[in-house]
Amino acid sequence: MFLSIVGTVGGFILSLFLTVLRTQEIDHRRDNALSIFLKRLGKGFSSDYITVFRGTPMIVQAMIFYYGIAPLGISWWRPLVAGLFVVTLNTTAYIAEVIRSGINGVDKGQMEAARSLGFSQKQAMFQIVLPQAIKNSLPAIGNEFIVNLKDTAVLSVIGVVDIFKATQSATSSNYRIVEGFIIAAIIYLILTFFTSKVVSRLEKGKKEVKRVSANA
Repeated sequence: MFLSIVGTVGGFILSLFLTVLRTQEIDHRRDNALSIFLKRLGKGFSSDYITVFRGTPMIVQAMIFYYGIAPLGISWWRPLVAGLFVVTLNTTAYIAEVIRSGINGVDKGQMEAARSLGFSQKQAMFQIVLPQAIKNSLPAIGNEFIVNLKDTAVLSVIGVVDIFKATQSATSSNYRIVEGFIIAAIIYLILTFFTSKVVSRLEKGKKEVKRVSANA
């Protein structure tokens, strides 16, 4: 639960940075050569980052990061820290795509109107477009949290103790494997059920706001 919450929040924060890098527009009339180069570099980095982390399983990422960094002898590089690191980086890629879709769903005329009023591209993005995109993306971000609740079980391969690992340890001593994992399944179901209810309420609230706006 801890890894899911912190990893999703951390991933959300980092995804904003990644999304801005990927969606920034190159204006050949206003941007100088250095600015164009940096924007292209940012676009390339964000695109490659998303491709790599969405295209590889979290369990593989966990093995690479934990066992790749552990030999360096860093004292604080423990399974929990490595697990949090992996969940955050993995979630960043997925939420960045969610928010990018949210940005694409915002009327492009709003960006153009803001620019015509004297807003810079960054000001228009952060003050007008991005807040709307985040609001539209909240249900999908909630779904990503639900995915993390279940997927963090794979981090047991590097020694992270969660519901799955605790169940595995308990059943190894009493051999009541089926009963133990049925209890674990019930715990997962309860967590995902209540989280799904929260996400559903967010979706309903979003639809009600749209309906009120349309009737106004």
